[in-house]
Amino acid sequence: MINLIIDAANDKILFKIITENESYTNEHDNNRENFDKFVILLFNFIKERNITIEEVDNIFINHGPGKFSSIRISISTVKALCFSKGINFYGFSSNELKNLNYRNIIELFKKGSLKKIWLNHYIWVKIIYVR
Repeated sequence: MINLIIDAANDKILFKIITENESYTNEHDNNRENFDKFVILLFNFIKERNITIEEVDNIFINHGPGKFSSIRISISTVKALCFSKGINFYGFSSNELKNLNYRNIIELFKKGSLKKIWLNHYIWVKIIYVR
């Protein structure tokens, strides 16, 4: 199982891939320049690990508390990606991280403690408000 963790709530944009046997991490400064190329940074990170986005089983994203604009951009990007590729999408809180150990997020997922973000719900709500 390949899990991708994205955390943009703090001073760094963190991309982390955790598999059963390996872990890869990449960090970038959390600034406007990097958010202008957020998707490029994400896809380059995945490509450098010889993984395709279709191989990713779950994406976990930090939904705060933290830097609002950074969280908003990362969630919007990942929602679109998950919707188009059918990838499971889970949110976690900054408060659920213990000493920035992202393996704790995987453990919470295995225990069923993380909430799945339902993409269809967001689309349905958007349609209701547009009418």
